[in-house]
Amino acid sequence: MAAELKNYQHEQYYFRLRLGFTAFVVLGLFGLLLFRFSYLQIKQYGHYQTLAENNRISLLPVVANRGLILDKNGLVLAHNFFVYTLEITPAKVDNLEATIAQLGQLVEISKLDRKRFNKLQSESRNFESIPIRTHLNELEAARFAVNHYRFPGVEIKSRLFRHYPLGKLGSHMIGYIGRINDSDIVNLEKSGDLSNYKGSDHVGKSGVEQFYEHQLHGKTGFQQVETDADGRAVRVISSTSPVSGSNLVLSIDSKLQEIAETAFGERRGALVAINPKTGEILAYVSQPSFDPNLFVDGIDMDNWKLLNESLDKPLVNRPIRGIYPPGSTFKPFVAMAGLENAKRTPPFSIHDPGYYSLGNSSHHYRDWKPGGHGMVDMQRAITVSCDTFFYGLALDLGIEKLTEFVRHFGFGEKSGVDIQGENGGLLPTPAWKMRRYKQPWYQGETVIVGIGQGYTLVTPMQLAQATATLANNGVAMKPHLVMKIQNPMTAESQLIAPLVQDKMSLKPENIAIVKQGMIDVTLPGGTAASVGANASYAIAAKTGTAQVIGIKQNAKYDTSAINERHRDHALFIAYAPANDPSIALAVIVENGGHGGSSAGPIARKVMDYYLLGQLPAVEATKELKKILTPPHAIEEELHD
Repeated sequence: MAAELKNYQHEQYYFRLRLGFTAFVVLGLFGLLLFRFSYLQIKQYGHYQTLAENNRISLLPVVANRGLILDKNGLVLAHNFFVYTLEITPAKVDNLEATIAQLGQLVEISKLDRKRFNKLQSESRNFESIPIRTHLNELEAARFAVNHYRFPGVEIKSRLFRHYPLGKLGSHMIGYIGRINDSDIVNLEKSGDLSNYKGSDHVGKSGVEQFYEHQLHGKTGFQQVETDADGRAVRVISSTSPVSGSNLVLSIDSKLQEIAETAFGERRGALVAINPKTGEILAYVSQPSFDPNLFVDGIDMDNWKLLNESLDKPLVNRPIRGIYPPGSTFKPFVAMAGLENAKRTPPFSIHDPGYYSLGNSSHHYRDWKPGGHGMVDMQRAITVSCDTFFYGLALDLGIEKLTEFVRHFGFGEKSGVDIQGENGGLLPTPAWKMRRYKQPWYQGETVIVGIGQGYTLVTPMQLAQATATLANNGVAMKPHLVMKIQNPMTAESQLIAPLVQDKMSLKPENIAIVKQGMIDVTLPGGTAASVGANASYAIAAKTGTAQVIGIKQNAKYDTSAINERHRDHALFIAYAPANDPSIALAVIVENGGHGGSSAGPIARKVMDYYLLGQLPAVEATKELKKILTPPHAIEEELHD
């Protein structure tokens, strides 16, 4: 019994020891909890209050209305409208294919919708909502709203869509907007504008939509919205209104633009018309064109393939991206270089035997007219487009002096027009050739530069700009499409002031010779007499033909034996009225053959409407054309 009592006391002692230790641990834990509680409630109070407030309050971006684009008469070329879109956030959907199949039972989802969705999904992040169907009508929106509970991760949104009511008309100058991609995000980060694109899905991709993105986009607004535990909006606490983007008013007359595009028919090419006194672009044509509406909602693969793989290349912005040999349209500028550098002083003239011989060489650079033009001075050389005259002039000038002078007309340089992606063309020099081909420059290459062949390449924009500069007596105005930027709230407008890019001190007597030669081009005996027929105003012009492929020396050019896409390009430059020019233009018809017969009539229609407000009332008959057009002009300007 004594042993048992002793053991009891021993166990009781250890029990009390364990109980005390346990109590100590429990009190210690409670102390830690109290310390942690105090730390969180006092020390970290501000931090967790902010987190709680953020859970309660959501900051929602409010996208601004994108600015409108209008023509000079106020006709809308690009505007916005709201539509219902059915959108899926892939990260919130367990079975995407099953969800889309079930949605198809409520609203129509076409194969085109699926293709567009798949394309956008590949370009988007998994947590971004992607439209599976756009332009829902009210019945479809209501039908889904009733069944919304069945589709987690799917919702109806109201989105602002861009629309181009004139479709293909002027699409290369207007451009289009498209969904923001990774490269756009990088560019927005570099420019510091990314924060202004919260909630925005689209950005300008080409044309003035891209160039004036900053003005068109506006400023994004925000709403502070209080939400409940389920994330549903309860009330708007505060808001910052968005600022609508500015409207752009172009210098383009839509009717003139339509006439110019229609005049091309099914032919490929480009036209740029400029007011030589202000630099305002009056018409801007790139044919064939495309419908910019296809890109707004994400172009489907079929249409993309059709546009991208077409031999006609409708996505190429020809006025600023297309490069062509200028052909004989280069001659007035070579003539001006010869006169200003005193290499040809009136009454200087030559006898043209139909070819030009370089030194003692037996190699002949032939004129386009077999047998030649007889006695030719500077003015007549422009009028009849005498190759022989300009072969010799180019050689006397030398390639360095020639290219240095014509560069003042804008050749070999970007014009600075308000569209991105402009090509600078090419004015060749010996230094350029050595860098490019590791070869010296030869005199024969200088000879053919004189007639706009060889390495020389120009864009239609450069050719129009050069023509406008000549019409403006050597004063080059910066070309621009946007005439004014308009505040949609106050209706105040910021005019785009004319800007002088270059100014040459040309002698009036030299200008007069070149201009008269160009006026004579459209009169009986000139290479574009049919273009000037019955005109109530004087036209100064120059025709041109640019080779696409070479032909053997002394071989006859046979159009019927050459593939259509290998035929010569037709070029035409002009300004009018010749005594006080208000329009200068350049026209290129790809594989069109002769400038006077192919590109010239397009220019005449544009000038008639711009100057007279009408299309030509009476076009020259075939008989009248035969009378006014010399027989040799039918085969005009075929060069080696």
